[in-house]
Amino acid sequence: MTASAIYLFCTATSAICAVLLLRTHRKTGLRLLFWSGLAFCLFAVNNALVFVDMILLPQTDLSVLRNLVNLVGVGLLLYGLIWDT
Repeated sequence: MTASAIYLFCTATSAICAVLLLRTHRKTGLRLLFWSGLAFCLFAVNNALVFVDMILLPQTDLSVLRNLVNLVGVGLLLYGLIWDT
């Protein structure tokens, strides 16, 4: 399996998790599911940026942007875990 396929599968997996979490949040109203869904949206963006950085634009360094997106995602998840539980 090639690296590009793995990057795309990781992006799809994160996006599917985000959709499922946000859909369940809409049904139940649990705020932790909302924060987790937002975090997984950003994790999907991060995985897409990994694909762009490593496969589409290997000459460009997007590591700062990728790390920033990942940091915001983890921050949202921590906020939800600390303040909304």
